[in-house]
This record gives sequence, C-alpha cells and structure tokens, in this order.
Amino acid sequence: MNLFFWQKKKNDNEPVKKKSKTREWVDAIVFAVVAATLIRTFLVEAYTIPTPSMEKTLLVGDFLFVSKISYGARIPNTPIAFPFAHHTMPIIGGKAYSEIVQWGYHRLPGLGHVERNDVVVFNYPPEYKIPRPVDKRENYIKRCVGIPGDTLEVKESVLFINNKEAYKAPHGEMEYVVETNGSEINPDDLNDAGITDYGAMGNNLYEMFLEPQHIPAIKEFGNIKSVVAAVRPKGTISEVLFPYDTNHFPWNVDNYGKIWIPKKGVTVKLDSINIKLYHDIIAVYEGNTLEQNGNKFIINGKETDSYTFKMDYYWMMGDNRHNSADSRFWGFVPEDHIVGKAWMVWLSLDYNANNLFKKIRWSRLFNLIH
Repeated sequence: MNLFFWQKKKNDNEPVKKKSKTREWVDAIVFAVVAATLIRTFLVEAYTIPTPSMEKTLLVGDFLFVSKISYGARIPNTPIAFPFAHHTMPIIGGKAYSEIVQWGYHRLPGLGHVERNDVVVFNYPPEYKIPRPVDKRENYIKRCVGIPGDTLEVKESVLFINNKEAYKAPHGEMEYVVETNGSEINPDDLNDAGITDYGAMGNNLYEMFLEPQHIPAIKEFGNIKSVVAAVRPKGTISEVLFPYDTNHFPWNVDNYGKIWIPKKGVTVKLDSINIKLYHDIIAVYEGNTLEQNGNKFIINGKETDSYTFKMDYYWMMGDNRHNSADSRFWGFVPEDHIVGKAWMVWLSLDYNANNLFKKIRWSRLFNLIH
C-alpha cells in the first residue's frame, strides 16, 4: 500500500533519487495531517469541558478523549474542510469548511448504540437557526438520560424514566440556598470541603452547587443556620422551556413533563397541542415541509393527521441540573447529531490554581468517564 499516495509511482528499474530535506519534511507533514485527520474523524477526538453543567462528574478544564467508534463514526456532511478546525478558521476567522460538497447522514457500524446514562458529545441542535451543517454545529456534552421510546418526567427535581426513579450521578450537583448567622463563610473552608461553585446572594444567603456528601460537611461549619435545596414548586414558571408553550406545558426545570422521546419507525397522531413537541423534528431535522391549519396538517404537500419518525431521538441533561442548559431548554437530540461517547480524561487543569504543580489535577489524569 502506498501511504504517500500524492507521490508519483516510479518504475522499478528507475534509479532511486535521494529526497531533499525539504521534501522529506513535506512528506512527513502531509502524512501526519492525513493520519491525524482520519483518526480524529473516525476513531477518537479530543474535547475540552468549557462549562460547569456536568460538575462534579466532569470539571471545567478537563480534557477528554471522545470515542467515535463506540456508536459508529459519522461520514462528514462537509468533507472539504480545513484540518483540525471545527467550524471557524483559527486566527483569521471565517468558515473553516466549504459547502460546495455536502453529503447526507451516514454512520459507520459501531461497537454499540447510545445507552441510557452514557455521557455523550453531540452537535447543538438549535444551531440550525444560524444555519450550519450538522457536523459543524457547536459540540455539547451531557448525560443521555432518555433513549428512544422512553417517557421522561422530573418531579420535585427528581428524574423519572418510564415511571421509575432514574440513575443519579454520584458526583452530580444540586443548587442549595445556604443561610449563615450573619458572619461570612471562609472561602478556604469551602475549598477544603471541595465546594467551588458558589456566590453570595445578600441577606446572609449564599447560592451553592453541592454534591450530596457536601451537605453534612457544610452543616458542621459553625455559622450555618440552614441548607435548603432550591427546588422550583410545581406550576411556577421561572424559565421558558421546550416546547415554549406555557399554556399547555406549564413546566419548570424541577417539575417537567411527562414527555415521550420519539423512536424511529413509530407513528404518532398529530394535534394542535403535540405539534409543538414535534414541529422541529418534522420540519427541520427530518427535512419535510409542514403547514398547519388548526388540527389539519399538510406534510410534503399531502394532508395527514399522523407522522412516522425517520430517526431516533435522545434526551440530554447535565449532572449539575440547575446549572445546565440542556434538553429541557431546547428539546430532542436527533441521532445524526451524535458525535461520540466521552471516554477518558487525559488531562485536567485547574485554572484558578496559583502554581503549575497544583494547576494539574493529578488524580483525574486517565480516569474513565462514567
């Protein structure tokens, strides 16, 4: 096999000419770029955690490897692109890809399928409004809490899947309101307890995002009066959530659903209420034309009262439920948006540390992600 395919093949009888140093470097660089691009596209890609939505399962400053082979690598929608750039050219800006050639959704066979509670990297669905090709939309990382065919509900901040209490990430955080006796909390005490995400609210109150094991630890501080979970009561609408119809879906982040997650091949009856849930699936993700007049629907020019899903869909949520912009805010994740499975933390940096040795979180290096 000729790995240096860009070179002209020589006749066996032709004398071999020694390459110049410049030519050797060019060959090595081209080979490295091609090999790295193939690995990044079809096997493993690096990813960085930019926000605290998955804390403390994943931390801001974690550097991950994302496995493309776990679910099968996607064939790129935009095969003509600048190497190692996602959607924007480094330094100079502008698009890092060309839309002259665009391919439809195809995925190579993988080791398995997306399973409930996998930590998944995917393309951000609402970016169709920009618009960008699917594979050039921003990468997000969340836990897949619902798979196709599941029924999901959040009751008093507790997640239920198919009417059973769902898996709780052991290091997932929850928002609490902490009240003191009037004296300030020592930041060093909080850091020693592993509490890093907090802020003063005034009137002796603090907002803190805590793991379950933090609760007894913080109650031992001498100046703590109360630690109360910040759960939004049912019926309280503090945010506009998917599907953006508070008259029929008066939900909040702690009391959400029930909602059914669409599954490929399943047919649903459409009406003027549930069309809010499925509009983007029909008209955007699955590429149909959709017109509505009351309870009458015209899809691809034909009147119908039902729709059969062409793809599977998933529901993604952060382990830090009150600090996560997830499916509760923008809905379902189509299967063609799935990038890969978060596999391993290969490096972790604490950007707030004041010396190089402490900046590296040594205990997190080469940890598998669960």
